[in-house]
Amino acid sequence: MKTNNAESALFETASTQGGYFTAFQAIHAGFSNKNHLYHVQAGNWIREERGIYRLARFPLQDDAHYSLWGVWSMNRKGIPQGVYSHETALSLFELSDVQPEKLHMTVPRGYRRHSEIPKILLLHHSIIEPSEYEERNGYRVTKPYRTVVDLLRSMATSPEFIKQAVEQAINRGYLTHEQYCMLKKIKRVGSRLQEIIGD
Repeated sequence: MKTNNAESALFETASTQGGYFTAFQAIHAGFSNKNHLYHVQAGNWIREERGIYRLARFPLQDDAHYSLWGVWSMNRKGIPQGVYSHETALSLFELSDVQPEKLHMTVPRGYRRHSEIPKILLLHHSIIEPSEYEERNGYRVTKPYRTVVDLLRSMATSPEFIKQAVEQAINRGYLTHEQYCMLKKIKRVGSRLQEIIGD
């Protein structure tokens, strides 16, 4: 059973997440877990993944697929555990011409899922501080400074794209001169940066 209050509460939650929500969030809003199938069959909700739904009448945003997997990474408190990073972060900031085949997402060390990891995701494990990412429409993405650090540490991306990304980040004001100087002082990062870009 639902009430207008439950509908309003669920809409308020889903509207900040690209229209997506978890089964746990629906229950928290006031929907009985026994009626989730009814709302799918009635066309009110669209089942996207196990335990994840989307409000059928909510307009799809351009970044909807990012919102979906951001919600997928949430813990039971509704807090995203994953942060888009590496090549995906470059794409979201429109830095370089890189076109990643998978969505790169960094999750905390020890992160576990009871279900299989979707093939579209490539998970990295590390700690990302709140100051190192920005909040978007139901998902998080690492800021350019942290993104460059990750790319230089892993060196799984073509140096050509890293060089392009760094230069564009500086030109667009995403990366300050001070931050660039800081990058050159980081162990395993600075030497690789100089190899790619030079002094």
